[in-house]
Amino acid sequence: MNLPDNYIEKVYAGVLGKIIGVYLGRPFEGWGYRKILSELGPIHYYVHERRNVPLVVTDDDISGTFTFIRAMEDYAEAGADISAEQIGQTWLNYIIEQRTILWWGGVGMSTEHTAFKNLQAGITAPRSGSIGQNGRVVAEQIGSQIFIDGWGMISPGDPEQAASLARRAASVSHDGEAIYGAQVVAAMVAMAFVESDLHKLLDVAVKFIPRDSVIFRMISDLRAFREKHDDWNHAMTDVMEKHYGYDKFGGNCHMIPNHGLIILGLLYGEDDFQKSLMIANTCGWDTDCNSGNVGAILGVKNGLAGIDAGPDWRGPVADRLYLPTADGGSCVTDAPTQAYKLVNIARGLRKESPIAPKNGARFHFSLPGSVQGFVADTAPEARGATFVEHAGQKLAIRYHHLATGRPARAGRATFTTPEMAKLPHYSILAAPMLSPGQTVSAFVQSDASNPSPVNVRLFIRYFGDNDTAQIAHGPDLRLSAGVSENLTWKIPDLEGHPIYEVGIEINGERGTCGVIQLDSMHWTGTPDVTLGAIGPHDAAGTQGEMWRKQWAEGVDQFHRWGRTDESTQAYCLIQNQGRGLAITGTRDWSDYTVSASLTPHAVQGFGLAARVQGMRRYYALILATHQNKRVARLIKALDGDHVLAETPFDWKLDSEASYALSVTVQGARVTAGIDGKNLFDVTDSQQVLSGGGIALVAEVGRLLSGPVRVTPV
Repeated sequence: MNLPDNYIEKVYAGVLGKIIGVYLGRPFEGWGYRKILSELGPIHYYVHERRNVPLVVTDDDISGTFTFIRAMEDYAEAGADISAEQIGQTWLNYIIEQRTILWWGGVGMSTEHTAFKNLQAGITAPRSGSIGQNGRVVAEQIGSQIFIDGWGMISPGDPEQAASLARRAASVSHDGEAIYGAQVVAAMVAMAFVESDLHKLLDVAVKFIPRDSVIFRMISDLRAFREKHDDWNHAMTDVMEKHYGYDKFGGNCHMIPNHGLIILGLLYGEDDFQKSLMIANTCGWDTDCNSGNVGAILGVKNGLAGIDAGPDWRGPVADRLYLPTADGGSCVTDAPTQAYKLVNIARGLRKESPIAPKNGARFHFSLPGSVQGFVADTAPEARGATFVEHAGQKLAIRYHHLATGRPARAGRATFTTPEMAKLPHYSILAAPMLSPGQTVSAFVQSDASNPSPVNVRLFIRYFGDNDTAQIAHGPDLRLSAGVSENLTWKIPDLEGHPIYEVGIEINGERGTCGVIQLDSMHWTGTPDVTLGAIGPHDAAGTQGEMWRKQWAEGVDQFHRWGRTDESTQAYCLIQNQGRGLAITGTRDWSDYTVSASLTPHAVQGFGLAARVQGMRRYYALILATHQNKRVARLIKALDGDHVLAETPFDWKLDSEASYALSVTVQGARVTAGIDGKNLFDVTDSQQVLSGGGIALVAEVGRLLSGPVRVTPV
């Protein structure tokens, strides 16, 4: 089956619908119908300010949706035949226990936490999520449904494939009715690309679940009630509360009541995005989950026009979403980026080449209305001088009333910002997308109607000493009306401080107004950076925390080495069981050398990794004990360790014994050495890991590391 016309735009609308729905419902998640009506009234628009919480937040509904489907990228050779076991491996690779994606409510309480511990223990999917393993109550909670929309988006017009993929994805953590609900949602999303009639979507979707299931019966009951009653409030009280409420099912957050509210919102929403979300949210219970599923279905079905027909849902969101995982460089992302990932997965299933707008530019603004996370600067000197909007596949940066010391700026987060560091609920783990040594380029144009020239330059913000916000600028370029130019800037050394924003700054004469159009922005090159060389500090942490938080903490403890002298030790890793990694960098890093001096205080093994793509995908030089002998190993971790080379190496546990490790990756070649001596030079011949960040590796115990150096090959 060919991909439908306007497929890309519909996927984008589906992603937007998902995140808008989640952000809308998040501030009152878990509230009941009557409490919502009493304290908030019908939920016609965002209420985050009334609840004194941020709008754009980290949330498991979003993180799981756009992370677990990366199994299709990581196991591309499997195609549509991908197995539940492979999707389970994807969980183990991207999830950091107790820190990312899931609600860590405890085994037997949180279905996903339970399944994750099963996977860790070697119980593979689908057994990991089965009723036989975990019991019916645990297995039938809501999680499988909230993570499922993407599987429908990669199956446009093919509900059978969507339902099949949804079954496998859901079975990692769920079973029974929870799988049926996930299949219904995924099948509806898939059909929504080619069918506009809601009842036909439902007719097709329920064909994939047993007729004697509770989900099937509930959907039938709601449809029958809708034919006779026009008031959604009555459907809530007379059908859902009376027959399918929380009190009828066990556990913390059961699938069935919440699936019913998705169907109720769709049936009574009259094909209107705002009204459907209002109903799904005002009904209560797991509001962000239900609202996100409704938003995804209607986003795909009615496209961007359906979202834009009501209030301004998109402006406050500005395409922003966060995916905290072990692949920290992919955390701070946006709706168009995730939409193109889904589109290219679907194209890969059809053996079609991927799409990369504007020659693969990171920010390209190709989709209607997209701003890809760019927002006007709110710093005191620039506040009110800038307005950002989409304009014909470009970002229009409108400036007015400029003056000396009063610039206009539009920027985009590249790492945890000061505001994001305060997010409640789910934590954010990220690595900087942009690093010193890389070259940023931005193609800009001064609008032909601009009355006078302005100076335009790139800027970055970064965390300096004590986590103070610092700004640095690229070279000035003077632009007259109608002129196009390419701004370029190689990011200078920042002494290990992480960059958290990149953008465009405009300076002009007093009272200057006009428009600069940003056509695209991209960066290339390998970082040239030393991490952890922050200098001495005291126990109070006067050097701040963000220099350390640019590592995704896949170890039990990861902190500064708390001495006040000129210690050469920057980081302390403690891993209580198994292997842990502290990870930074991005998938864009390809050919480079990483080096660090490591001190094994009391560990069973330790090392340094390159091209890290998560907790279980990387190359690493590991010093360990094997068959009672101390050895150095070069491994490729890919669903288990594959030893590429090994040699005896008599390393010692000693607070004074440090080992200078280095790993170089170039193409398929991996070389590694210790204390300046090359030990291994291997060419990987199968399933080459082509890019990824770096990691410090600790196995059961405490490891100290000096500053970590990354240099281009």
